[in-house]
Amino acid sequence: MGVKDWPAEERPREKLIRQGVEQMSDAELLAVLFGSGQRGCSVVSFARRLLGQFGSLRRLLSASAADLCRVEGIGPARYCQLQVVLEMARRHYEEPLKKQAVFNHADDVVRYLKARLRDEPCERFGVLMLDSQHQLIAYRAMFNGTINAAAVYPRELVRQAIADNAAAVILVHNHPSGIAEPSDADIRLTRDVVAAMALLDITVLDHFVVGDSQTVSMAQRGLI
Repeated sequence: MGVKDWPAEERPREKLIRQGVEQMSDAELLAVLFGSGQRGCSVVSFARRLLGQFGSLRRLLSASAADLCRVEGIGPARYCQLQVVLEMARRHYEEPLKKQAVFNHADDVVRYLKARLRDEPCERFGVLMLDSQHQLIAYRAMFNGTINAAAVYPRELVRQAIADNAAAVILVHNHPSGIAEPSDADIRLTRDVVAAMALLDITVLDHFVVGDSQTVSMAQRGLI
């Protein structure tokens, strides 16, 4: 029996419309996104199997293209669907930062940075480029590292800030270990970048370290 043959109150799309998206299970959300299952397997059953295989919705969404496309029923098209969902969420969180001073809405900044970096498998270093009103010009992904380190060059950060005509910047990187505590190397790097940016009158407002359940502001820690 396909989903279209189920009672109307049990169909995922009808449930969403009738009860609201917050009442949907993870499997039902995936079912609405995918729209169809496999031969002999309804879309909800297929979604449940995927969640069981990857362990959670978060792990499914952050899985690599290679890992996902090895799963029967997941090809490039469905991998692209999942990536579009993630990017739409990132852009949703980014939009307010372009319309208001970022430090008036610190929670928005943290949500955006988590969406960008929390589930990355290796260390990524980026910069929020800000105008003179501290509104977001752009997020720039600058350096990729190994599982526990990234080679970051202050001169490249300065060059990009000049290209973006930034008046201020916020540094950000993730710790794939999930622990957001800044390391000694993080602190030294931050001070080097602050000094390099100061030569051009560009202010480093903060350096956020994104972990699994916590995002640490080095400015709040008095480290800048």
